[in-house]
Amino acid sequence: MTPEELARAALTRVLEPGDEHGGRWLREYGAVGLMGLLTAPEAEPGVPGGVGQERLAGYRKRAALADPRRDLELAAESGGRFVCPGSAEWPTQLDDLGDARPVGLWLRGRPSLRTWALRSVAVVGARACTPYGAHMAQTLAAGLAELGWVVVSGAAYGIDGAAHRGALASGGATAAVLACGADVAYPRGHAGLLGRIAGQGLVLGELPPGSHPTPSRFVLRNRVIAALTRGTVVVEAAHRSGSLVTARRARELGRITMGVPGPATSGLSAGVHELLRGEAALVTDAAEVVELVGSIGELAPERRGPVVARDLLDRETARVLEALPAGRPADVEQVALASGTGTDEVIGRLYELHSLGFVERQGDGWQLTRQTPGGGTQTGAPRRGGR
Repeated sequence: MTPEELARAALTRVLEPGDEHGGRWLREYGAVGLMGLLTAPEAEPGVPGGVGQERLAGYRKRAALADPRRDLELAAESGGRFVCPGSAEWPTQLDDLGDARPVGLWLRGRPSLRTWALRSVAVVGARACTPYGAHMAQTLAAGLAELGWVVVSGAAYGIDGAAHRGALASGGATAAVLACGADVAYPRGHAGLLGRIAGQGLVLGELPPGSHPTPSRFVLRNRVIAALTRGTVVVEAAHRSGSLVTARRARELGRITMGVPGPATSGLSAGVHELLRGEAALVTDAAEVVELVGSIGELAPERRGPVVARDLLDRETARVLEALPAGRPADVEQVALASGTGTDEVIGRLYELHSLGFVERQGDGWQLTRQTPGGGTQTGAPRRGGR
């Protein structure tokens, strides 16, 4: 490990996630230089600058206690590693966060984060979700995984957990971004799930081994999810929801924001509906998500109702069929007048319709058959769906 990487590992003990003062210092002094300033026995007052003396004293105290080699050993014991800007595995899209980008990331799992992040989608939402929301998140994640996309979420209860389970169940790829150390099982009820994710995918976080979450760290964790992925899908979120923070941060970073609609009466979908009224695209399945975040040509299938036999008729034949009255026969002249077509043309079209089972001959007249081709009962002149 290079001195720069070792210094960055130490700084994850010193700087809180998203600390823009620390990010500016890193840009100005480099990691080795910054650690040198913070651990110097006779540091120049106010250097590095931009914060008060009391806060700077706190940074210095943390820097004096940091032991990056020990942290790296602890990470290795749980199958972990450390990556940072300049590493081969660093996902450069995180650089879009500017001075708020992570100092580095602690990972558990075998896959390359850089490779996985290139084709990843965030699926986030409410912790206290409904059965509908859990079903949609799990189905959506399974579909994305089957299409070769990595599902990224925060391993929380509710929508996050459902999304991870959907991807795992389909044998696909999923990554959990934590607001604590990558070796810490939080929430505790998801210890088994996090173990499965680490075994099949990736668990990652900005904080060093053994670190525990705080409310502010959850909020700041969301910026990593937003920046790391190609787009963010929100499945159920109330008006005040961390998931909306993730989606809006994704939009600010130029990523695609999407929402899955819910019942208009559901408070848990109110935040999603607010997004859909403004900056987010409506999606209902994985194919629609991929159409938005994927490459040119990755299109969702066309949506339409079932094709019935009359949809296959050409325009002139369908006009003759529509001119036949319901419940009684009509002669050729009456059909020609109603359809605005010549009698010879009508006769030819009627025989074509007869061969297809749409009409039958009644003496000198023609009438609709009681059973339409395909099995339905014809109670009036058929409507031509899809035309």
